Amino acid sequence: MIIIALGANLPSEYGTPAQTLRAAYDAIENNDIKILKKSRIWLTAPVPFDPDQDWYHNSVISVETDLPPHDLLDVLLNIEQEFGRVRSVKNAPRVLDLDIIAYEDRVIRDDDERLIIPHPRMHERLFVLKPLADIDEYWAHPVREKIVKDFIGICSKDQQAKPLETGEESI
Repeated sequence: MIIIALGANLPSEYGTPAQTLRAAYDAIENNDIKILKKSRIWLTAPVPFDPDQDWYHNSVISVETDLPPHDLLDVLLNIEQEFGRVRSVKNAPRVLDLDIIAYEDRVIRDDDERLIIPHPRMHERLFVLKPLADIDEYWAHPVREKIVKDFIGICSKDQQAKPLETGEESI
């Protein structure tokens, strides 16, 4: 399974963060990447927690593509840029964040750390795990050899995530 995480906590030209994620689904599919499954959109507290920062809207999708991992990363980075993503400091608010969480059972670690698969912190992040559980709570991490629902149980208790209710656009 190829897994991509989506996140946003700033409005974009597409609207609210939730509307931005929905527009990002279309942009992804317009790049020869077929979405097989989508999680619900989740509202999640920033990690690390910052009371002055807006909560994130997060989703996870499983996809099918003929693109090799590095080419997929390039496509996702281009989509982020098209949506107005500006990279500044680590953990800064953003209009769109697209991360490859897993690419089948491959383990990739570039020397320059441009691409690390599976994502090095995904197993610690409720904002990835809760949406991923919507798709497959039994997905097994290829390195840590635990399943999603087990990681959720050991996540830091200060992380918060709740599914976005129908019609609700932000917290």
